[in-house]
Amino acid sequence: MVNEGEEAPNFTLQADDGRKVSLKDYRGKKVVLYFYPKDGTPGCTREAIEFRDMAKEFEKEGVKIIGVSKDSVKSHQKFKQKHNLPFTLLSDPEGKALDLYGVWKKKSLYGRTFMGTERTTFLVDENGIVKRVYNKVKVKGHAQICLLDLKGKVKTDS
Repeated sequence: MVNEGEEAPNFTLQADDGRKVSLKDYRGKKVVLYFYPKDGTPGCTREAIEFRDMAKEFEKEGVKIIGVSKDSVKSHQKFKQKHNLPFTLLSDPEGKALDLYGVWKKKSLYGRTFMGTERTTFLVDENGIVKRVYNKVKVKGHAQICLLDLKGKVKTDS
């Protein structure tokens, strides 16, 4: 797992619009890098909508929002269009970035154990340093907490 104070590992993935995007392309800007399990599921949809609804406020702070999951570019395109998401979604079908950031983990549900993406968000500063890590994110209110942290207004453990 990448920790606060460390340099955010660089990666290059395909975006929802087909272009190749590297994290280093965002140097000079703050980034909310959020990893989520799957397009269209209730929690992931709610998380994306909360970021969407606050996108203009993040923009005012000079912050770029990037969502990453194992879903295909086509899936991201549908998800983005359906929910009018104004930020970039990156496709990581091989789990390269998920592994780099340590968010591909053993999970269990109804007594069944499997590998999956642990919902995790990283706040990355203009110099590419991880300023905040949110593990096992609780979706409701998460975007607001990220924005307040970026503004330096709160420090939480969620």
